[in-house]
Amino acid sequence: YLGTSPVEPWGTAEEGYHFSEDMVDKGIAWLRGIHTMTPDKPFFLYTTFGATHAPHHVPKEYIEKYKGKFDKGWDAIREETLANMKKKGIVPKDTELTGRPEGVEAWDDLNETQKKVYARLMEVYAGFAEHTDAQVMRLIEALEEIGVYDDTLFIYIAGDNGASAEGGLDGTFNELMALNAIPQELQDVLPRLDDLGGPKAFNHYPVGWAHAMNSPYQWTKQVASHFGGTRNGMALSWPNGIKAKGEIRQQFHHVIDIVPTILEVAGLPEPYMGQWAS
Repeated sequence: YLGTSPVEPWGTAEEGYHFSEDMVDKGIAWLRGIHTMTPDKPFFLYTTFGATHAPHHVPKEYIEKYKGKFDKGWDAIREETLANMKKKGIVPKDTELTGRPEGVEAWDDLNETQKKVYARLMEVYAGFAEHTDAQVMRLIEALEEIGVYDDTLFIYIAGDNGASAEGGLDGTFNELMALNAIPQELQDVLPRLDDLGGPKAFNHYPVGWAHAMNSPYQWTKQVASHFGGTRNGMALSWPNGIKAKGEIRQQFHHVIDIVPTILEVAGLPEPYMGQWAS
């Protein structure tokens, strides 16, 4: 919606339309308009992507960038992920991987059809994630272009939960089938791999990839008792307001900290029962 008016897509996916891009286009136009009319007035822009929630729809060129990147499988990716996290100082050096959930097979025990389908589903998701990052970068570049980025508190939270197990053990060409317990044969998906990520599919990756993406933690979105179900990445930038540059913060944060932080930065009181306190 723009105000109370519904916004219709300007075209089809085949014509190049993507919701994330459209939303950022409108956000950038709004930023430029606000800056032109009231350049000295603070602004607030809240951009909520449908990405990277299913369905994983993304332009084909983003998918192809990841072709073959996941052929090594989820067990190897988990180990690589943990090694990178240790190298960057995100987790302690003595951190160990949690065990693979019961029912999720080792990658080396899968047959070739499973490996081919599962790897493609993950290629699509990775492309979707990069496409989302690219849209966030467009917002940053727009702020830099109008000369206000260094004075802007920019918060990027990637997701609202851990990676999801909604795709089931095999992943799915159509998530609605999986959610309604309608069986799907991988042999039926194999000839439609090129449709994954496009308007003919409602695809989602298998549980094994969800567990890998939540490394080194246990479980997935559906299990909120463990960090694998709840933790998300967050990046925060405010060049002229924060002295630290590029640091990794280890203290625990929660999404409920965001609004009070913004209000404090803006010098505004916290609302009480929907009203501003005196």
